[in-house]
Amino acid sequence: MTTVSPTPQPSMRLRELVFGAACTASVRAAVRLGVADALGDTPATVEELAVALRTEARPLQRLLRALSCHGIFEETDDGGFAHTEMSRLLREDAPNSLRDIALWCTEPWTWEAWPRLEEAVRSGRSVFDDLYGKGFFDYLHQDARESAKVFDRAMTASSKQSAHDVAELLDLTGVASVADIGGGQGHVLAGLLEKHPDLEGALLDLPKVVANADPRLRDGGPLASRVRFVPGDCRDEIPVRADLYIIKNILEWDDDSTRRTLGNILEVARPGARVVIIENLVDDSPSMKFTTSMDLLLLLNVGGAKHTKESLIGRMTEAGLRVHDIMPVNAYLHAFECSVPG
Repeated sequence: MTTVSPTPQPSMRLRELVFGAACTASVRAAVRLGVADALGDTPATVEELAVALRTEARPLQRLLRALSCHGIFEETDDGGFAHTEMSRLLREDAPNSLRDIALWCTEPWTWEAWPRLEEAVRSGRSVFDDLYGKGFFDYLHQDARESAKVFDRAMTASSKQSAHDVAELLDLTGVASVADIGGGQGHVLAGLLEKHPDLEGALLDLPKVVANADPRLRDGGPLASRVRFVPGDCRDEIPVRADLYIIKNILEWDDDSTRRTLGNILEVARPGARVVIIENLVDDSPSMKFTTSMDLLLLLNVGGAKHTKESLIGRMTEAGLRVHDIMPVNAYLHAFECSVPG
């Protein structure tokens, strides 16, 4: 059985971090090979797995041994391998699967972008245009369509997993209407409508996004009669009046886009309307290793940034919102409860 020292010396820990790409690549390889899906509830030998996956046994053993050092799979005393809590999350059928997130964060373009981090830090700008001759989303949808599909699946999985937490957190006493701004497929909105049968909602996002909204919201779905779709760009206009506006994980663009989005809400919202802004933070969070890494990836691909509590509160107060409370949604997200001044 593979054993791992619980407290490596600083020099060894630094060596491990320098080789971090090996762990990242190993996770991607395991997902692409389908190891987690092939491994059942009981341990299996490497030979059994190799036959199921059509790989060579010895390299597969080396891959799984490397992953087991990080708690992803476990090597048994007789040389077989079993699932761990983390490796189960790589299964496609896991309730909170991170399979698509693992693929998204290790897509081919990421390996080209990370070595340019020094350049991004020096300039404060995305390196994507220099790498590929076009912006990040144009590249995805024009030149890397399979990567775009992975991105969509990853964002859908992430949104579904947090939608329940948001619905459980928010007190909607006195709220008759909610607008999900830049809400993607509307998983958060659907969760709120399911929990509150008298609530009506609006989903604003780009036309091609709302056209592929959560089936519960579309024609024929159980929530369709209480939803209005508003195709558009929240940075240009937010033509929706509601008691509550929700903005989740979209204020990580450049500052100008953030100001325009918040300003558009202030223009249309009635005095006293609630605004709940939900974001990952790079400070005061148990998920800082994850969020700080995502922060750097945002710098590389779109020139964006994750927020600290201070920076996000600053953007909201500059826009004219009143900040009342900050609530943890889960280990990854915080909700900022705000209102439009009277």
